[in-house]
Amino acid sequence: MAWIQIRLNSTNEKAEQISDFLEEIGSVSVTFMDSQDTPIFEPLPGETRLWGNTDVIALFDAETDMNVVVDALKQAKHLDEHTAYKIEQIEDKDWEREWMDNFHPMQFGQRLWICPSWRDVPDPNAVNVMLDPGLAFGTGTHPTTALCLEWLDSLDLKDKTVIDFGCGSGILAIAALKLGAKSAVGIDIDPQAILASRNNAEQNGVADRLQLFLSDEKPSDLKADVVVANILAGPLKELYPVISQLVKPYGDLGLSGILATQAQSVCDAYAERFVLAPVAEREEWCRITGKLKA
Repeated sequence: MAWIQIRLNSTNEKAEQISDFLEEIGSVSVTFMDSQDTPIFEPLPGETRLWGNTDVIALFDAETDMNVVVDALKQAKHLDEHTAYKIEQIEDKDWEREWMDNFHPMQFGQRLWICPSWRDVPDPNAVNVMLDPGLAFGTGTHPTTALCLEWLDSLDLKDKTVIDFGCGSGILAIAALKLGAKSAVGIDIDPQAILASRNNAEQNGVADRLQLFLSDEKPSDLKADVVVANILAGPLKELYPVISQLVKPYGDLGLSGILATQAQSVCDAYAERFVLAPVAEREEWCRITGKLKA
Protein backbone atom coordinates (compact mmCIF):
# COMPACT_ATOMS: atom_id res chain seq x y z
CA MET A 1 0.00 0.00 0.00
CA ALA A 2 1.29 3.48 -0.92
CA TRP A 3 1.38 6.38 1.52
CA ILE A 4 1.74 10.13 1.54
CA GLN A 5 3.57 12.00 4.30
CA ILE A 6 3.44 15.52 5.65
CA ARG A 7 6.29 16.83 7.76
CA LEU A 8 5.84 20.00 9.82
CA ASN A 9 8.48 21.84 11.77
CA SER A 10 7.10 22.64 15.23
CA THR A 11 8.14 23.15 18.83
CA ASN A 12 7.93 21.08 21.96
CA GLU A 13 5.00 23.18 23.19
CA LYS A 14 2.87 22.56 20.09
CA ALA A 15 3.88 19.12 18.83
CA GLU A 16 1.47 17.09 20.98
CA GLN A 17 -1.51 19.27 19.97
CA ILE A 18 -0.61 18.97 16.29
CA SER A 19 -0.23 15.21 16.65
CA ASP A 20 -3.69 14.86 18.22
CA PHE A 21 -5.22 17.01 15.50
CA LEU A 22 -3.58 15.04 12.67
CA GLU A 23 -4.91 11.80 14.09
CA GLU A 24 -8.39 13.33 14.32
CA ILE A 25 -8.36 14.20 10.60
CA GLY A 26 -7.25 10.78 9.43
CA SER A 27 -3.53 10.26 9.90
CA VAL A 28 -2.68 6.57 10.37
CA SER A 29 0.45 7.37 12.37
CA VAL A 30 2.29 10.37 13.78
CA THR A 31 5.92 10.43 14.88
CA PHE A 32 8.22 13.09 16.30
CA MET A 33 11.76 13.71 15.15
CA ASP A 34 14.30 16.14 16.56
CA SER A 35 15.20 18.41 13.69
CA GLN A 36 18.57 19.13 15.32
CA ASP A 37 19.33 15.54 16.38
CA THR A 38 19.34 16.51 20.04
CA PRO A 39 19.69 13.35 22.20
CA ILE A 40 17.03 12.69 24.83
CA PHE A 41 18.02 10.90 28.02
CA GLU A 42 16.20 9.27 30.90
CA PRO A 43 12.52 10.20 30.28
CA LEU A 44 10.25 9.61 33.25
CA PRO A 45 8.05 6.48 33.17
CA GLY A 46 5.05 7.09 30.92
CA GLU A 47 6.37 10.46 29.78
CA THR A 48 6.48 11.52 26.13
CA ARG A 49 9.61 13.62 26.01
CA LEU A 50 9.68 16.28 23.31
CA TRP A 51 12.24 18.94 22.57
CA GLY A 52 12.77 22.24 20.73
CA ASN A 53 12.62 22.34 16.95
CA THR A 54 10.53 19.18 16.68
CA ASP A 55 9.42 17.81 13.32
CA VAL A 56 5.95 16.27 13.37
CA ILE A 57 5.64 13.57 10.71
CA ALA A 58 2.19 12.24 9.79
CA LEU A 59 1.38 9.40 7.43
CA PHE A 60 -1.82 9.33 5.34
CA ASP A 61 -3.30 6.98 2.77
CA ALA A 62 -1.95 7.89 -0.68
CA GLU A 63 -5.48 8.76 -1.89
CA THR A 64 -5.80 11.53 0.70
CA ASP A 65 -6.26 15.06 -0.68
CA MET A 66 -3.42 16.80 1.10
CA ASN A 67 -4.78 20.23 0.18
CA VAL A 68 -7.67 19.45 2.52
CA VAL A 69 -5.20 18.40 5.25
CA VAL A 70 -3.16 21.61 4.83
CA ASP A 71 -6.32 23.76 4.90
CA ALA A 72 -7.50 22.00 8.07
CA LEU A 73 -4.13 22.62 9.73
CA LYS A 74 -4.32 26.30 8.80
CA GLN A 75 -7.88 26.68 10.06
CA ALA A 76 -6.85 25.08 13.35
CA LYS A 77 -3.91 27.52 13.50
CA HIS A 78 -1.37 24.70 13.51
CA LEU A 79 0.09 25.92 10.24
CA ASP A 80 0.87 29.48 9.18
CA GLU A 81 3.26 31.41 6.96
CA HIS A 82 6.02 30.94 9.55
CA THR A 83 5.70 27.14 9.67
CA ALA A 84 7.80 25.05 7.29
CA TYR A 85 6.19 21.89 5.93
CA LYS A 86 6.84 19.32 3.23
CA ILE A 87 4.57 16.78 1.53
CA GLU A 88 6.04 13.72 -0.16
CA GLN A 89 5.06 10.30 -1.49
CA ILE A 90 6.44 7.34 0.42
CA GLU A 91 7.63 4.46 -1.71
CA ASP A 92 5.69 1.27 -1.19
CA LYS A 93 8.27 -1.15 0.19
CA ASP A 94 8.51 -4.44 1.96
CA TRP A 95 9.10 -2.67 5.27
CA GLU A 96 9.88 -5.89 7.14
CA ARG A 97 12.63 -6.68 4.63
CA GLU A 98 13.81 -3.06 4.75
CA TRP A 99 14.04 -3.28 8.55
CA MET A 100 15.88 -6.59 8.45
CA ASP A 101 18.38 -5.27 5.92
CA ASN A 102 19.51 -2.64 8.45
CA PHE A 103 20.93 -5.27 10.83
CA HIS A 104 24.26 -6.87 10.02
CA PRO A 105 26.70 -9.07 11.96
CA MET A 106 28.89 -6.90 14.21
CA GLN A 107 32.30 -7.69 15.69
CA PHE A 108 33.25 -6.67 19.22
CA GLY A 109 36.83 -7.06 20.35
CA GLN A 110 38.94 -9.87 18.92
CA ARG A 111 36.68 -12.92 19.15
CA LEU A 112 33.05 -11.91 19.51
CA TRP A 113 30.38 -11.44 16.82
CA ILE A 114 26.69 -10.59 17.33
CA CYS A 115 24.69 -11.95 14.37
CA PRO A 116 20.99 -11.67 13.46
CA SER A 117 19.52 -15.06 12.65
CA TRP A 118 18.75 -14.20 9.02
CA ARG A 119 22.39 -13.38 8.20
CA ASP A 120 25.24 -15.74 7.47
CA VAL A 121 27.87 -15.97 10.20
CA PRO A 122 31.00 -14.15 8.90
CA ASP A 123 33.47 -16.34 10.81
CA PRO A 124 32.33 -19.82 11.89
CA ASN A 125 35.42 -20.11 14.10
CA ALA A 126 34.64 -16.95 16.05
CA VAL A 127 32.49 -16.66 19.17
CA ASN A 128 29.09 -16.07 17.56
CA VAL A 129 26.02 -14.89 19.47
CA MET A 130 22.80 -15.17 17.47
CA LEU A 131 20.52 -12.34 18.55
CA ASP A 132 17.59 -10.68 16.81
CA PRO A 133 16.21 -7.22 17.65
CA GLY A 134 13.22 -7.58 19.95
CA LEU A 135 11.16 -5.98 22.70
CA ALA A 136 13.93 -5.90 25.27
CA PHE A 137 16.78 -3.44 24.81
CA GLY A 138 20.16 -4.66 23.68
CA THR A 139 21.38 -5.88 20.30
CA GLY A 140 24.89 -4.42 20.31
CA THR A 141 24.09 -1.38 18.19
CA HIS A 142 24.21 1.14 21.04
CA PRO A 143 27.66 2.43 22.09
CA THR A 144 27.15 1.38 25.72
CA THR A 145 26.35 -2.21 24.76
CA ALA A 146 29.32 -2.25 22.39
CA LEU A 147 31.63 -1.00 25.14
CA CYS A 148 30.45 -3.74 27.49
CA LEU A 149 30.81 -6.47 24.86
CA GLU A 150 34.35 -5.36 24.04
CA TRP A 151 35.23 -5.39 27.73
CA LEU A 152 33.86 -8.90 28.19
CA ASP A 153 35.82 -10.04 25.13
CA SER A 154 39.01 -8.66 26.71
CA LEU A 155 38.60 -10.70 29.92
CA ASP A 156 39.66 -14.27 30.58
CA LEU A 157 36.26 -15.67 31.53
CA LYS A 158 37.20 -19.34 31.67
CA ASP A 159 35.55 -20.95 34.73
CA LYS A 160 34.30 -17.51 35.89
CA THR A 161 30.82 -16.63 37.11
CA VAL A 162 29.13 -13.53 35.66
CA ILE A 163 26.20 -11.35 36.72
CA ASP A 164 24.44 -9.19 34.12
CA PHE A 165 22.61 -6.57 36.22
CA GLY A 166 19.79 -5.09 34.13
CA CYS A 167 20.07 -7.87 31.57
CA GLY A 168 17.50 -6.62 29.02
CA SER A 169 17.83 -9.00 26.06
CA GLY A 170 20.46 -11.05 27.90
CA ILE A 171 23.10 -10.11 25.35
CA LEU A 172 25.89 -9.54 27.88
CA ALA A 173 25.25 -12.68 29.91
CA ILE A 174 24.95 -14.81 26.78
CA ALA A 175 28.12 -13.31 25.30
CA ALA A 176 29.99 -14.01 28.55
CA LEU A 177 28.87 -17.64 28.51
CA LYS A 178 29.93 -18.11 24.90
CA LEU A 179 33.26 -16.45 25.72
CA GLY A 180 33.96 -19.17 28.28
CA ALA A 181 32.19 -18.23 31.52
CA LYS A 182 31.15 -21.21 33.66
CA SER A 183 27.75 -19.74 34.53
CA ALA A 184 25.86 -16.46 34.43
CA VAL A 185 22.97 -14.75 36.18
CA GLY A 186 20.71 -12.17 34.58
CA ILE A 187 18.79 -9.71 36.76
CA ASP A 188 16.15 -7.22 35.64
CA ILE A 189 13.09 -5.37 36.92
CA ASP A 190 11.10 -6.13 33.74
CA PRO A 191 9.46 -9.57 33.25
CA GLN A 192 9.71 -9.01 29.48
CA ALA A 193 13.48 -8.83 29.83
CA ILE A 194 13.53 -12.14 31.71
CA LEU A 195 11.47 -13.76 28.95
CA ALA A 196 13.63 -12.29 26.18
CA SER A 197 16.84 -13.35 27.93
CA ARG A 198 15.57 -16.89 28.37
CA ASN A 199 14.52 -17.17 24.72
CA ASN A 200 17.83 -15.76 23.49
CA ALA A 201 19.79 -18.10 25.75
CA GLU A 202 17.88 -21.07 24.36
CA GLN A 203 18.58 -19.91 20.81
CA ASN A 204 22.29 -19.81 21.65
CA GLY A 205 22.41 -23.15 23.47
CA VAL A 206 23.42 -21.70 26.87
CA ALA A 207 20.11 -21.72 28.74
CA ASP A 208 21.33 -24.48 31.07
CA ARG A 209 24.08 -22.18 32.38
CA LEU A 210 21.99 -19.01 32.76
CA GLN A 211 19.83 -18.23 35.79
CA LEU A 212 17.37 -15.34 35.57
CA PHE A 213 15.79 -13.37 38.40
CA LEU A 214 13.57 -10.36 38.81
CA SER A 215 15.54 -7.91 40.93
CA ASP A 216 13.42 -8.35 44.05
CA GLU A 217 13.66 -12.14 43.82
CA LYS A 218 17.43 -12.60 43.47
CA PRO A 219 19.20 -14.65 46.19
CA SER A 220 20.53 -12.53 49.05
CA ASP A 221 23.97 -14.19 48.95
CA LEU A 222 24.47 -13.85 45.18
CA LYS A 223 28.05 -13.01 44.12
CA ALA A 224 30.12 -13.41 40.94
CA ASP A 225 33.66 -13.05 39.63
CA VAL A 226 32.47 -10.53 37.02
CA VAL A 227 29.56 -8.11 37.32
CA VAL A 228 28.41 -5.93 34.43
CA ALA A 229 25.63 -3.34 34.64
CA ASN A 230 24.60 -1.43 31.54
CA ILE A 231 21.78 0.76 32.83
CA LEU A 232 21.89 4.53 33.52
CA ALA A 233 24.06 6.82 35.62
CA GLY A 234 21.37 7.69 38.14
CA PRO A 235 20.41 4.09 38.99
CA LEU A 236 24.09 3.05 39.01
CA LYS A 237 24.83 5.57 41.74
CA GLU A 238 21.65 4.82 43.65
CA LEU A 239 22.25 1.06 43.46
CA TYR A 240 25.93 1.22 44.45
CA PRO A 241 25.34 -0.69 47.73
CA VAL A 242 23.50 -3.45 45.85
CA ILE A 243 25.82 -3.75 42.83
CA SER A 244 29.06 -3.59 44.81
CA GLN A 245 27.88 -6.43 47.07
CA LEU A 246 27.49 -8.69 44.03
CA VAL A 247 31.24 -8.64 43.23
CA LYS A 248 33.53 -11.28 44.75
CA PRO A 249 36.84 -10.12 46.33
CA TYR A 250 39.22 -9.00 43.57
CA GLY A 251 36.37 -9.47 41.11
CA ASP A 252 35.79 -7.34 38.01
CA LEU A 253 33.10 -4.68 37.64
CA GLY A 254 31.93 -3.06 34.41
CA LEU A 255 29.46 -0.16 34.35
CA SER A 256 27.92 1.59 31.35
CA GLY A 257 24.85 3.50 30.21
CA ILE A 258 26.74 6.59 31.38
CA LEU A 259 27.23 9.87 29.54
CA ALA A 260 30.79 11.14 29.51
CA THR A 261 29.64 14.18 31.49
CA GLN A 262 28.32 11.83 34.21
CA ALA A 263 31.41 9.62 34.43
CA GLN A 264 33.13 11.42 37.31
CA SER A 265 30.11 11.27 39.59
CA VAL A 266 29.74 7.53 38.97
CA CYS A 267 33.48 7.00 39.55
CA ASP A 268 33.20 8.92 42.81
CA ALA A 269 30.40 6.60 43.96
CA TYR A 270 32.46 3.43 43.37
CA ALA A 271 36.05 4.59 44.03
CA GLU A 272 35.99 3.74 47.74
CA ARG A 273 35.64 0.00 47.16
CA PHE A 274 37.05 -0.43 43.63
CA VAL A 275 40.38 0.22 41.93
CA LEU A 276 39.12 1.91 38.79
CA ALA A 277 40.70 1.77 35.33
CA PRO A 278 40.73 4.77 32.95
CA VAL A 279 37.26 5.56 31.62
CA ALA A 280 36.57 4.31 28.07
CA GLU A 281 34.50 6.70 25.94
CA ARG A 282 32.58 6.38 22.68
CA GLU A 283 30.13 8.81 21.05
CA GLU A 284 29.59 10.76 24.30
CA TRP A 285 28.93 7.54 26.24
CA CYS A 286 31.41 5.79 28.47
CA ARG A 287 32.30 2.62 30.35
CA ILE A 288 33.79 2.42 33.84
CA THR A 289 35.65 -0.71 34.93
CA GLY A 290 37.51 -1.72 38.05
CA LYS A 291 38.42 -4.43 40.54
CA LEU A 292 37.05 -4.85 44.02
CA LYS A 293 39.63 -4.02 46.67
CA ALA A 294 40.63 -6.53 49.32
